[in-house]
Amino acid sequence: MTRKVWGGRFRGETDALVNKFNASIGFDWRLYAQDIAGSMAHCRMLAKQEIISVDDLSLILKGLEEIKEELDKGQFSLDDYEDIHSLVEKVLVDKIGAVGEKLHTGRSRNDQVVLDVRLYERDALYRIVELIRETQIALVRLAEDNCDLMMPGYTHLQRAQPVLVAHHLLAYFEMLKRDSERFHECIKRVNVLPLGSAALAGSTFDLDREMVARELGFNRISENSMDAVSDRDFVLDFLFAASTLMMHLSRLSEELVIWSSQEFGFISISEAFCTGSSIMPQKKNPDLPELIRGKTGRVYGHLISLLTTMKGLPLTYNKDMQEDKEALFDAVDTVESCLNVIRKLLGEISFNGEKLKKSAEKGFLVATDLADYLVGKGTTFREAHEIVGNMVLFALEQGRELHELTLNEMHRFTGQIKQDVYEWLEPASSLEKRNMPGGTGPEVVRKSIDKAKQELKL
Repeated sequence: MTRKVWGGRFRGETDALVNKFNASIGFDWRLYAQDIAGSMAHCRMLAKQEIISVDDLSLILKGLEEIKEELDKGQFSLDDYEDIHSLVEKVLVDKIGAVGEKLHTGRSRNDQVVLDVRLYERDALYRIVELIRETQIALVRLAEDNCDLMMPGYTHLQRAQPVLVAHHLLAYFEMLKRDSERFHECIKRVNVLPLGSAALAGSTFDLDREMVARELGFNRISENSMDAVSDRDFVLDFLFAASTLMMHLSRLSEELVIWSSQEFGFISISEAFCTGSSIMPQKKNPDLPELIRGKTGRVYGHLISLLTTMKGLPLTYNKDMQEDKEALFDAVDTVESCLNVIRKLLGEISFNGEKLKKSAEKGFLVATDLADYLVGKGTTFREAHEIVGNMVLFALEQGRELHELTLNEMHRFTGQIKQDVYEWLEPASSLEKRNMPGGTGPEVVRKSIDKAKQELKL
């Protein structure tokens, strides 16, 4: 381990176990691009404010560019350094001499690290927002390709009412739209420059923080130096948005698992996106949606772990906050991999239209329509509900569906039913009667698809 950047206060050597336990280089190396970008912007500002010379600026920038290229190629042994910040600084000094020691003027690792994390998260947010959009595109295309297919809608996982497959799929489009909105809110809140806060009290140097903010594309600067270095709300915002997104992906994955089972048989997933069994030759397993469902828990765990870490910390910086990075890094990796998988998986699904239609025709899915029909004949809804419930019970005992009952059999329950009732007992007719905004009627669902395509600029 090289000499510490904070070693002046210490006479003795740090215990090897302490070095290992304290070091963050094993994971914060991922911040090297952001660390160097932040250092370059800081250095330009120091030169502009005449805190360092133009010649110093030129040397430092050249050295940082070389370090970035070398890090891109993986040319350093990470074991020799405490963190990515000390690696960059030490290598810079080795390259250009004492001039490199001027780079840290007017800043602390406290404001430096939170800058790096903000830059890293902002980059990840832009990528994730685009992946959400691509997943929405896959959903809309799948909905459009199957916009005429009917299926049972469920409550309590019991058949409830007929819906269009496209309407069901577009429900997830709406969920992802809210997810995208949440991540855009994260972008707004992460886009705040903390540099210039130093350790916690600001700097004695005449720093131009607005210049650094412009250089790095931040919308504004932090208003309170103590808050700036101790704030990890922006990471928590990300982890909450990520957890909600993963919950939505998990719900969709759960349905794909259920729908692909032989018991349902609603969909088939291509062999390219399934796996087999090591012992049962006949198996075709939906491992990918199962894994997405499983990975949701680890993202939840990162949110809870960081909330727990932050809950008892006095102002300002505490070493506990080093624990934010692995949670953020793994959540970013998990979300990106799951979105990449689900957007491709959606293009590998085919629906069994005949099985869906037969399922929608059984299970008394038009019972509510029959109650509505009776209301139209003058019956109160609560009375109509009871009448239809009795009719369903009778049909169950007969082993028939409502549309298979004769008019005479229906008249045993109410005399208000006429021949026109059979139109109300067709699942397709049930769909047509729901052409209202937000409903599952064919006309409005097609409009919803068109609207979604416009929003996605397709």
